[in-house]
Amino acid sequence: MAILTAPGLAGTAYAAPAAPAAPAAPGAPGTPAAPEPGAKSLEQVHKEIEALYRQAGTATDAYNLAVGEAKTQSDKIVEIAKQVVAGQERIATLKNRAGAAARAQYRSGGLPPGAQLALSNSPSMFLNGADRLRQGEKAASDTLSELSRTQSDLQQYAADASAHWQTLEANRVKQEKAKTEIQQKIKAAEELESKLQAEEKARLLQLEQEEQYKAQTAWLSSGALKDINGAASEAGKKAIQYATAQIGKAYEWGAVGPSTYDCSGLTSQAWLAAGRPIPRTSQEQLRLLPKVAVKDMRPGDLIIYFDDASHVAMYIGDGAMVHAPRTGRNITIAGAGSMPIKAIVRPDA
Repeated sequence: MAILTAPGLAGTAYAAPAAPAAPAAPGAPGTPAAPEPGAKSLEQVHKEIEALYRQAGTATDAYNLAVGEAKTQSDKIVEIAKQVVAGQERIATLKNRAGAAARAQYRSGGLPPGAQLALSNSPSMFLNGADRLRQGEKAASDTLSELSRTQSDLQQYAADASAHWQTLEANRVKQEKAKTEIQQKIKAAEELESKLQAEEKARLLQLEQEEQYKAQTAWLSSGALKDINGAASEAGKKAIQYATAQIGKAYEWGAVGPSTYDCSGLTSQAWLAAGRPIPRTSQEQLRLLPKVAVKDMRPGDLIIYFDDASHVAMYIGDGAMVHAPRTGRNITIAGAGSMPIKAIVRPDA
């Protein structure tokens, strides 16, 4: 099964990373010194760093959701403001109309129209006047009714604007809280990494690759690919072309391109480029997009990872996916089973 990739990428089945080399014998040249008693092992440091970046990823999803909701509320407030302006202009028009009627009555000597008709000596004038009186009374009544409705609408607009403003402020608070949490988690992870020697950093990267390799191998060994043979839709091909064209660009939380992306920023922009707008965050993509079974997965589908749906990637075929991994990593191709799969969703179902 060939995969759809950007120009320059191999169109063959996804090759898992080479199996990790056997560890050097104790005391061999280049072997890291044994940790001091009570010190954390490199494996423990690796798990801590990965956990911190995972937590940052979860907070990033919360941040992105709050940003989106804040924009929605802001747009609604702007729309309400336009309605208020239109309502105020309508009230001014209605008041002018009512004022014109009052001025006309004043010019007629202040007599009510009914009294003027009663004093008329001409039957035909009386009948014509009676018809105009009914029309005038209806117009006056309609004007007053519309004026009342418009004033009531303005009161409702004010109430709606207040509610949307409160929601907007609540989302801004959530946004700032999530932003702070992201920065704290990334800083803590970077501080842990900064304490490592060059050899330890290399070993840390090796541990990460080994972990992904084992997970991918286990996934492939389960026979997961046996029944996966769906072809990408035309929109899916466009989404894949966009996503793979971003390979090598850096991950940045909250980013939607064109120079940097976070995981859901990449998938949402790829499908937007394919003409299918989808939710911004991985959790909303999981919640709102149609789900498909793993065996029915086809290139272009999105793979949601982890129980909290904090990561998302795009399946590109042959057991591979393209994704923006995390802070400090670039957009790349990896094994579709290299992380725990929660669900598969299809933007163009």
